[in-house]
Amino acid sequence: MRLTPDCSKMLISTSSGYLLILHDLDLTQSLEVGSYRMLRARRTPLTSGLSPRNSLEVLTPEIPGEKDRGNCITSLQLHPKGWATLIRCSSNMDDQEWTCVYEFQEGAPTRPLVSPRCSLRLTHYIEEANVGRGYIKELCFSPDGRLICSPYGYGVRLLAFDERCSELADCLPVQTSCLREIRSIYSHSDVVLTTKFSPTHCQLASGCLSGRVALYQPKF
Repeated sequence: MRLTPDCSKMLISTSSGYLLILHDLDLTQSLEVGSYRMLRARRTPLTSGLSPRNSLEVLTPEIPGEKDRGNCITSLQLHPKGWATLIRCSSNMDDQEWTCVYEFQEGAPTRPLVSPRCSLRLTHYIEEANVGRGYIKELCFSPDGRLICSPYGYGVRLLAFDERCSELADCLPVQTSCLREIRSIYSHSDVVLTTKFSPTHCQLASGCLSGRVALYQPKF
């Protein structure tokens, strides 16, 4: 579960591939989202009527080339400026993994009394190494949102939206495009499971299955 920076939305990912978005978040009201059976019946966004607090949108995020196979969302992060969501997911057969970026889109009303609804558009993706099956691999944004650090086998990859590490808002593609690999670093003797940028320094940490933590100081 993650909150957008302005705390107006709560995103909840599920192992069955659903992404739940609670809009107009109000923590003083009930956050009940219903049963699994109800979620299967509500796989389309809420697009009509006045917007109540904590209204629920149920999405199945698009995965490139895998529309018929289904997927499992294993890691969820939000862009530090609230522009996008970042997920790590695997196929139902657990034989492929991807890192995907989805832009938040605020839908404009098309007729009176229809409230704007947030939907997600897949903008960037990259296939991952698919090692260490069954383990969660936690990826992260840099504090400015220009870089993504992703566990990649026995190391990490620094990914960006273009080769100049531009802001996402400055390089949104018309069609879905691949994330750019800026650098790969292999410094572990076991599968890397988690990565994290320092919020205040130009520093990065990664942790692997055997318990070893490595620190990096990127230079550009």
